[in-house]
Amino acid sequence: MHRRRFIALLGAAITAARTLRAQQKAMPVIGSLSLYSPPTNPGDLGHGPFHQGLSETGFIEGQNIVTEYRWAEGQYHRLPALAADLVSSNVDLIVTSGGTPAALAAKNATSTIPIVFAGGGDPVGFGLVDGLARPGGNLTGFSNLAGPLVPKRLELLCELIPQATVIALLWNPENVAAGERHIRFMQEAARAKGVQLLVLSARTEGEIDTAFASFSQLQVGGLVVDSDSFFISRRQQLVGLASQYAVPATYEGRMFTAIGGLISYGIDNAAAFRQAGIYAGRILKGERPADLPVQQPATFELVVNLKTAKALGLTVPPSILARADEVIE
Repeated sequence: MHRRRFIALLGAAITAARTLRAQQKAMPVIGSLSLYSPPTNPGDLGHGPFHQGLSETGFIEGQNIVTEYRWAEGQYHRLPALAADLVSSNVDLIVTSGGTPAALAAKNATSTIPIVFAGGGDPVGFGLVDGLARPGGNLTGFSNLAGPLVPKRLELLCELIPQATVIALLWNPENVAAGERHIRFMQEAARAKGVQLLVLSARTEGEIDTAFASFSQLQVGGLVVDSDSFFISRRQQLVGLASQYAVPATYEGRMFTAIGGLISYGIDNAAAFRQAGIYAGRILKGERPADLPVQQPATFELVVNLKTAKALGLTVPPSILARADEVIE
């Protein structure tokens, strides 16, 4: 009798354990493929807004969803291996951040796992999706229109420093496809403004140092830092060198001006990541990426750091201040 009872209890325990393992296995896993470095603050670089968007669809990190992170730390060549690692881990969905290269790496790694990209320029032109309204395939997400925004930063510099005759563009040749498009946009804008465009490249921290050291000899009136994940990962270095060499510079987002950058113009990154989180939740609930239109930014942020302007001896025109979404005193 006791033996039969023991066997019954053992069977119940095994069943319960299997049920628990099944429940744990059933918890969806999101693979995050990022060109950025791991943030010191979990809310930095859009991860807080992404999980906010997820929560709006009913998914709470640690409760009914788990995220596995892979960081390329600004090193483009690491993306394919990191993407393949996520695919081999059998994640349920991949979200990419840091621009088009991360999305392309994920796309090349899988044609079946859904992919949501949080940013990246011209997803149709780069072959991520068939169309904005109906993406087709296993990708959808948020396009940040990075290319057309870069010349806007040159226009801001010309408005801020009308006497400038030479404007430099710092770009990363590791990001060839996007970078070359940005250079073409910048060349057109420079011709329209009647200024000379000087293109400098940097793919390492040492090359960033070298570029800034050359500015005084080249008589550069201002600098546009290209939209690039490596530069975001090295933003402390870039802003510090701009201050050290007294170079007026424009950047792609508030993450630069918040730490002392002069002026930034770009999309609302928090809104982009929140939208990516909402899409991820909808896909995990059964919708197909092919049917979810690629979202484009509705608002742009102009942020001016008056403290930095004063340190550079610049007076920010009222025309810029009137358009600014935020002025850092």
